[in-house]
Order: sequence, then C-alpha cells, then structure tokens
Amino acid sequence: MSSPRQANRRAGLLYGVAAYLAWGLLPLYFRALQGVPPLEILAHRVVWSVLLLAGLTTWLRRWPEVARPLSSWRGRLTLLGSTALISLNWGVYIWAVHAGRVLEASLGYFVNPLVNVLLGVLFLGERLTRRQQLAVGLAAAGVAVLIATAGTFPWVALVLATSFGLYGLLRKVARLDPVAGLFCETALLAPLAAGGLLLLARAGTGHLGAAPGQSALLVAAGLVTALPLIWFALAVAQLRLSTLGLLQYLAPTMQFSIAVFAFGEPFTAAHGVAFGCIWASLALYSADLLSGLRRATSDPEVRR
Repeated sequence: MSSPRQANRRAGLLYGVAAYLAWGLLPLYFRALQGVPPLEILAHRVVWSVLLLAGLTTWLRRWPEVARPLSSWRGRLTLLGSTALISLNWGVYIWAVHAGRVLEASLGYFVNPLVNVLLGVLFLGERLTRRQQLAVGLAAAGVAVLIATAGTFPWVALVLATSFGLYGLLRKVARLDPVAGLFCETALLAPLAAGGLLLLARAGTGHLGAAPGQSALLVAAGLVTALPLIWFALAVAQLRLSTLGLLQYLAPTMQFSIAVFAFGEPFTAAHGVAFGCIWASLALYSADLLSGLRRATSDPEVRR
C-alpha cells in the first residue's frame, strides 16, 4: 500500500506529463487553424483565456493574489513586462507553426533551460559550475554551426528561448501565483484583443462562426492555454526539481518529432550537428542538476 507522499508524487508526475504533453502537441493545434491569421489566433487565445481564468480565479478564491501585484508601481510594471514577453512568445510561436518552422521553434525550447541559467548569472548573481559552462558553450557552438552552415540566423529559436526565459525571470522575481498572474496578463491584453476581433467581425473577415470545427478550435484556445498551466502548477507542488528538469524536454522533443515526421520539415546535416551539440549540452546540464541535488540531500546541514 502506497503512502500519501508516494500517491502525491505519482499524481504530480501525471500532472507534469500531462502539461508537457499538451505543450508538445501545440503544433498540431495551431496547424489545424492554418487558415486563420496568427494575430487573430493570438487574439482568440487572449479573450477565451481571460474568461476561463476569471472563472478559475473566482472558484479558487485567488482575487487577493490578483490585487497584490496591482497595488504597487513595481508590481504593475512587472506585469506589463511579463505581458509583453508572453504575448511576443505566443505570437512568434503561432507564426512559426504557420510558416513551417516548428523545427526551429523546438530548438528554442531545447535551448531555454540554458538561457535560464545565463539569466540567473546576469540578474540573480548565480554562478556557473564547470559543467554548466561547458553546456552553455556547446549550445552556443550548435547555434553557431547552424548560422555558418545553413546560412540563416535562427531568430525564431532565440526569440522564443529569450522571451520565455525573461518571462520566467520576471515571474520568479515577482512571485506571482500561476493562475492569478496569467489572468492579470491576459486581462491587460484583453481590450486590445477583443477590439481587434470586433473590428474583424464588423468587416466580415473574422473566422469565428465561419465553420463549426474551426470556431470550436478558436473557442478552445482558452482551455489549450490555461489547462497545461494548471497541471504544471499542480506538478510543481508535488515533484522535485530534478524530475521537472527532465520532464521539460518532453515538449520540445515532441515538437521536434512532429516537425520532422508529421510536417516533413527538412532536417539537414547542419541541423544534425546543431541539435547534437545542444542535446549534448542538455545532457551535461541535467547531469549537473542531478548531482547538485544529490549533494544537497546528502548534506546533513541541508537536511536540517
């Protein structure tokens, strides 16, 4: 018979896997909306998310968490910054799927953990271990190889990795509740998004109501956005950092597979070298993370 702690960890693992599976399948969702302009999809994502999150915030009684960051100038500026970053991240990702650049988008989320490490050094005074230094160097070499051999600058990958890394940094500094924080961000974007959708509807160029299946997918944007976040928050409460650190590679691995095997995006020798460098860097990063956690749990001073 399993203990309550084991049951909680098992539930946390299921929530974590569900969250990363949902994020990994996003290219299929956005490709199903291929006929809808990316900005219109983004607007629907904001509008339906804010409605769903308002209900969730009420149900979970998180309105004090919504009011807290709005009570100071620093909190409001932090929210404006995180809102700008997440809207940029969402918009570029949707555009990348429509432009047939899911492979490059997956590269961005493979690189993201290493971007987080660098941001910790630059803004939080953290220090890189030797393994982390080597991991960052290998990732940089992989990007350099892609630029030199493919002749293109992987701006989609770098924008996605940097915007999401900075978004996470702001969220960490502000210590925002996941649901309340996302509600605030989508609420700030909602007037612009709703206004844009109303203009499209008046002009007769909007896609909501044009086809039942397509309309259902647009309305489902709220669930697609909010549910993985809730699952992730539940997983964070039950799982160790090492487990989450390994689970985070599930989403970009799925996106990579979808890009190559489902969408038929070209995977060249240059991509092979670049991704090989980045996967090696992530292996080093994961090994360093796991060894650090083992040292921490074996240290009697840490366990006290």
